[in-house]
Amino acid sequence: MQTEERAKKRVSDSYTEHVEIVMGSHLNGYGRLFGGQLLQWLDVMFGVVGRRHAGCGVTTASIDHLEFLAPVYADDLVVLIGRVTWVGRCSMEVRVDTYAEAADGTRKPVNVAYAVMVALDANEKPTPAPELILETDEERREFAAGAARQAARKAARKAARGQTK
Repeated sequence: MQTEERAKKRVSDSYTEHVEIVMGSHLNGYGRLFGGQLLQWLDVMFGVVGRRHAGCGVTTASIDHLEFLAPVYADDLVVLIGRVTWVGRCSMEVRVDTYAEAADGTRKPVNVAYAVMVALDANEKPTPAPELILETDEERREFAAGAARQAARKAARKAARGQTK
């Protein structure tokens, strides 16, 4: 039986940066960015990065931990930087680092989030995603960590379903 040849892409091929200005409609009653607003921006970034890597439509399978490391206020810029960190057969892990940027240009980290995206064919069925070309030690470390996170996600899904194998 022949082995399927998959395309390959570099981490840099799907690297994406996006900036939002925090406005009044993005704030909660304490004058800080709504967590749900950040989640919306993150989900868009996950989709853009995943689509750029896969070269087709993608869907969000899971989003990991969302924790605010620092508050974000009106008129701050929210800088989102995304890249693919791990690829399986049809799924890929996307990392987005979020920063709040003040008017003077200083940035403070706000969040690091990971999502699993699944590549979809024209019939909205999972389809193979391009393999990831790892060029730096950091990319190799992130890929190994992504593989470990994916194994933990899989084990957690099985445990939630009451499966032991």
